Amino acid sequence: MSCELKQPEGRRLKGKKFMQKITPFLWFDGKAEAAAKFYTSIFKNSRIRNIARYGDAGPGPKGSVMTVEFEIERQKFIALNGGPHFKFNEAISFVVNCKTQTELDRYWRKLSAGGKEVQCGWLKDKFGLSWQIVPTVLVELMSSKDATKSQRLMQALLKMVKLDIKELKRAYNGGGKPGRQTKHKTK
Repeated sequence: MSCELKQPEGRRLKGKKFMQKITPFLWFDGKAEAAAKFYTSIFKNSRIRNIARYGDAGPGPKGSVMTVEFEIERQKFIALNGGPHFKFNEAISFVVNCKTQTELDRYWRKLSAGGKEVQCGWLKDKFGLSWQIVPTVLVELMSSKDATKSQRLMQALLKMVKLDIKELKRAYNGGGKPGRQTKHKTK
């Protein structure tokens, strides 16, 4: 018997259909559809799955977008047009793990467009949602048992806005002081 893996709507394990257990539910003020289109345009293997509209019962205007169900890299999300009552803050963020500087630069450029660059690989997109754009090598380097290397890495990291893989490795390896730049320009 083979094990067929598909996710999320058709993921099967030993013939049983799998449903994603936890789905991030994002509250927007009238921009749920625009946000879903923005996010699905940035990430590969992404799509809008369903749009539900308000009916006669409201509370939104009849026919306007109530929720948008979408996927990013097979992770399901739901965006709600819930009104101005709640705003995003840094207590919740999404981490994008990047293998290369080119990949990191691309996600940084696209997600920060119209938003705000913060610090230490964090940014806020144009909808106010926080993202961490992180090189996968960072976890490996931070896990070092060498406290001196970890300290140099952390000092370099704290000076950066967008993370620079070469600069982080240089600091970790003791190759001189990290550069004084706070932004790494995309080529």
